[in-house]
Amino acid sequence: MTAEDLARVTDAYAAGSGPVAVDAERASGYRYGQRAYLVQLRRAGAGTALVDPVACPDLSALDAALAGTEWVLHAASQDLPCLREIGMRPTRLFDTELAGRLAGFARVGLGAMVENVLGYALEKGHSAVDWSTRPLPEPWLRYAALDVELLVDLRDALEEELARQGKLEWAQEEFAAIAAAPAPPPRKDPWRRTSGMHKVRRRRQMAVVRELWQARDEVARKRDVSPGKVLSDAAIVEAALALPANARALGALPGFGQRAGRKQLDQWQAAVERARALPDEELPQQSQATNGPPPPRSWADKDPAAAARLAAARAAVTQHAEELNLPQENLLTPDTVRRLCWEPPAEATTEAVSGALRALGAREWQIGQTAGLLRVALTASA
Repeated sequence: MTAEDLARVTDAYAAGSGPVAVDAERASGYRYGQRAYLVQLRRAGAGTALVDPVACPDLSALDAALAGTEWVLHAASQDLPCLREIGMRPTRLFDTELAGRLAGFARVGLGAMVENVLGYALEKGHSAVDWSTRPLPEPWLRYAALDVELLVDLRDALEEELARQGKLEWAQEEFAAIAAAPAPPPRKDPWRRTSGMHKVRRRRQMAVVRELWQARDEVARKRDVSPGKVLSDAAIVEAALALPANARALGALPGFGQRAGRKQLDQWQAAVERARALPDEELPQQSQATNGPPPPRSWADKDPAAAARLAAARAAVTQHAEELNLPQENLLTPDTVRRLCWEPPAEATTEAVSGALRALGAREWQIGQTAGLLRVALTASA
């Protein structure tokens, strides 16, 4: 794709009408990070366009051409970060996955939704391919184009269903919140999310995980490959548990011996040695410091009254979510319920509970549906 091609697409979409269907393909599992390697769009009057953000990494002109237009995405929170990186930031959106959840659909994947709502079967088979491949094979491009082919039709059908159920305004609040949400800050201590981390008990072992994770991340970033292709999480955990004394011992562990050269083993062993050499006061703590309540499993010992409030509140929210035919976490997030129950308002009036929920980020429709029942739960368990 050339700059001239992008300019033609931009002009066509500026002249189009109605919502624009948008999707993005990443190369998760193949490349470092979550950048977009293909952007698909469809709009009435403009047709379908497949845009290559590798050849044209700045799509801000296309974004400007769509100013004020409603974007239709499926699972918007997955695609918005990589779209923002290339200059595409919707101010209005309709998320068909979230709409499906609010409408009570059991299966909300795009294929299932299109089949259940519209009666069409989408082509399958290329969702997990390496989208950084160039040139992209024709079957992959056809598959990608189909992802936006029916998205606006699905949006219209779901809007009608949400209106029928009296949930359309709820959905619109949710969509507005997604569009307005700032980019999330970098995750603190991402190495703690290493798969199998639950096996690592001692702080010295945790330091090995941290050093190996950081060394792997640096290599993966330089090579632009998925970290898992450099060294598996399972191998990192094995090294942490074994604390090998030298590269030879490290090479005997699962995940290190296969195709690992001496230089690589020395690199990983150096990370292990850095963890071994750390003074005790510089070892990572067993758990991250948080600004929220402790894990609920400890509430009964720490604060039995809070544990009783949480049990009553969870039961009330779960029951009401079932009555509304939507997932409990969409009615009110579990974290919001926990925080409210750990530090409830001094006086558990409906107004006070509403204010507390609002401060915790709940939407107005969620507050309207849950403040009263949470007031009852907080006072009944007192």
